[in-house]
Amino acid sequence: MARKQREIRLPAPYLKRLWLDPAKIADRAAYPFCLPFLQDEFELSFTSAITIIVGENGTGKSTLLEGIAALAGYDEAGGGKGYMPVDHGRAIERMGGALSAALRASWLPKITQGWFFRAESFFSVARYLDQAALDDPLGGPPPDFLSHSHGEGFLRFFEERCQRQGIYIFDEPESALSPARQIEFLKLMRRMDDSGHCQVLMATHSPVLMAYPGATLLRLTKYGLEPVRVQDTDHFKAMREFCNDPDRFVQGVFAE
Repeated sequence: MARKQREIRLPAPYLKRLWLDPAKIADRAAYPFCLPFLQDEFELSFTSAITIIVGENGTGKSTLLEGIAALAGYDEAGGGKGYMPVDHGRAIERMGGALSAALRASWLPKITQGWFFRAESFFSVARYLDQAALDDPLGGPPPDFLSHSHGEGFLRFFEERCQRQGIYIFDEPESALSPARQIEFLKLMRRMDDSGHCQVLMATHSPVLMAYPGATLLRLTKYGLEPVRVQDTDHFKAMREFCNDPDRFVQGVFAE
């Protein structure tokens, strides 16, 4: 387990800029470098403590977050620095690791603590933490994340792990959260933001989470990343049409 880093007296964001080094790409045709947005001039600057990325499935949001997480020292399956909750021995390819090898970053300063949350591997991480607590020679109550419902386990995990200084990467945290739980997650984001020492990078399909005030909201397409308003995202437009007339919306879907 990694040693606890001393607290830095500087406000987030700590990761200031990210760019691609073409000289480190061995095969342009190989995944993930074949993704359209990963051009030689790819660059991403972070100007606020919370950055939210939206886009359709397959555009590369998760791959980008995995690359950033690996660059920060986190395992691609999720967790904090020093955690390896999933055995990668039989993995065919580690996408985030491949991308991170060609990424360059500017930090002020480099923060080596925080957490990478992936909805797909939450239970593997939770099981790892529960077992690690049971094996702790110093004792103490185990976290016991798995005894809760999916959404309750998520929120309890967020509450316990996301209050300290660090960089926090969330890949679709809304996956197990009801609308009411998503609102609770918004409140958690506000506490993290108010602390001044948490940087958040998040990919989401949830218009509720996209609406966090003051966040940098970016849309990822094959052309790259661009600023976008919540109201201009496809997610918000579809939800608005549904809420205005659910029956008509559903019938229209069936008629397509």
